[in-house]
Amino acid sequence: MNYLDFARHLLEGGSLESKLFRSESQLDHSNTFNSKLSIPKFPGREEKIKSSEKQVKFPKKSSLHIKERRAVALHFFANHELLAIEMMAAALLKFPLDGENGQKIINGLLGTIRDEQKHLSLYIKQMNKLGVEFGEFPLNDFFWRQISQLNTVDEYFATMSLTFEQANLDFAICYGDIFTEVGDLESAEIMKIVLKDEIKHVAFGQECLSLSAGDRDFWDFYLSLLPEKISPSRGKGMSFAKEPRVKAGLSENFIQKMQDFRGDFSITERKEWKS
Repeated sequence: MNYLDFARHLLEGGSLESKLFRSESQLDHSNTFNSKLSIPKFPGREEKIKSSEKQVKFPKKSSLHIKERRAVALHFFANHELLAIEMMAAALLKFPLDGENGQKIINGLLGTIRDEQKHLSLYIKQMNKLGVEFGEFPLNDFFWRQISQLNTVDEYFATMSLTFEQANLDFAICYGDIFTEVGDLESAEIMKIVLKDEIKHVAFGQECLSLSAGDRDFWDFYLSLLPEKISPSRGKGMSFAKEPRVKAGLSENFIQKMQDFRGDFSITERKEWKS
């Protein structure tokens, strides 16, 4: 199976089985493709897992000792993983990926998709143990709505790897600690797995963007690539963890500017994390 057919299967298939599909035969990674392919306005989703305009609030920290509330939190995380799979599949289809660097990006994205599929499976299995089925609560499509604004693979990496996935470094640590505190060691272990993989994903995005940035200031280059209304505030959690960012290869200068950045995203700009 060609990687483009694989990407389209992930993107257009409506069932969870389609999103978690892994080709039994070796995928053809060869980058013979050199022009943009169309992507659908919305990913394929069967009725139960379709995105909705309805909203459900993320559980408060003070409620996560209740297993049903932890299941709701995992439901949010699982949706993020599903959206990531779909965005990565869209990136493989949308952006021309030529030459040696293009081949590296194809290989990297396919590897990252495998990680996101693993995370999605882990979250679903654990939320099922806690009494919740995926799709039981409304699913938002915020991440997907950004794909229409991304015109280059550099913009993709700035938005996905250096923003949304960078934030997961903080969230994975934060919720791993909370799950440990309330005695849910299985959920805490999942967050450790996610953290380890997200460090790789941020490192991959950073490496690819560094090649494009050349001699330009990396922070300024990053800012120039973000879509309208997406700021670096989206790239961090309620508490800021330096160590995983260092492991991901981000420079001291970039890490400091990210930590110091102040924007209008209420989740990360609160003076304290209120229960």
